[in-house]
Amino acid sequence: MGILNALTIDVEDYFHVSAFEKDIDRGDWDRWLCRVVPNTHRLLELLRRHHLRATFFVLGWVAKRYPQLIRDIYAEGHEIGSHGFWHRLIYRQSPDEFRSDLRQSREVLQQIIGEPVVAYRAPSFSITARSSWAWQILAEEGFCFDSSVFPIYHDRYGIPNAIPAVHPVHTPSGTIWEFPLPVVRFLRWNVPVGGGGYFRLYPLPLTRLLLHRLNDRFGRPFVFYVHPWEIDPQQPRLRCGSRLSRWRHYVNLCRTEAKLDALCRQFRLGTLSEAINAWRQQHQESQTVSASVGQARAQPATCSADQRR
Repeated sequence: MGILNALTIDVEDYFHVSAFEKDIDRGDWDRWLCRVVPNTHRLLELLRRHHLRATFFVLGWVAKRYPQLIRDIYAEGHEIGSHGFWHRLIYRQSPDEFRSDLRQSREVLQQIIGEPVVAYRAPSFSITARSSWAWQILAEEGFCFDSSVFPIYHDRYGIPNAIPAVHPVHTPSGTIWEFPLPVVRFLRWNVPVGGGGYFRLYPLPLTRLLLHRLNDRFGRPFVFYVHPWEIDPQQPRLRCGSRLSRWRHYVNLCRTEAKLDALCRQFRLGTLSEAINAWRQQHQESQTVSASVGQARAQPATCSADQRR
């Protein structure tokens, strides 16, 4: 059947991105025209056509204002994960601030879906060497799966020497499974290939080639990511951030949806927890971790039930 890879969607709007945060105050978010609901529904329709399930890492701010959107996502069998509440970079927060933001996002999501939320992705992949303490807090708060590390050099994120494959992170408060964003080694460098701006920038045949290389040559799954605003070329054009930031944000928005549609036909894709559990089963790991959230509906309490809040 081939390797099961993870398809993930970071549910945030165009004005939430870290590149614009110096110019757009979080207290003014309600003043901006929100486009996240129709754009997310377009992604849901795309997944429906391909009979795919994905993990939606939802920003708590979005969930609080559009709870029906989260119910719609969940009703179609997708996994709900946390993307934090205020889209703050972890390494710009104290541990207490991070815990508060994490709890705020988790609580609003769990109130909406009535199930534990055990998967997390940091805003802008901001678990880095200087914020590695976040894993212990995630474990303490009952999270089992994380996908926040990019093993590359970048001006905003990245742990260049991070393990590139699915692996356990052991903390004094328990183990959390990390699914890093995918890279392919070229000479001395890790080349990012996992989605977002890289997906919009690279030609589709190159993306397919590199992702197939991960599956076929290295025998490991990849996690792919996309944002609802990336399929929306009609979004307002902001005049903030640097030229580089604006270029990263707007490059090839008109091509994303068609390329994603093609990618969904090329690979075996599922939720983050399904992909991690499938990889672990294949490698006959002896430790027990949580079943996927979808499985937890029928058989809960396999994921650090004593740690859940």
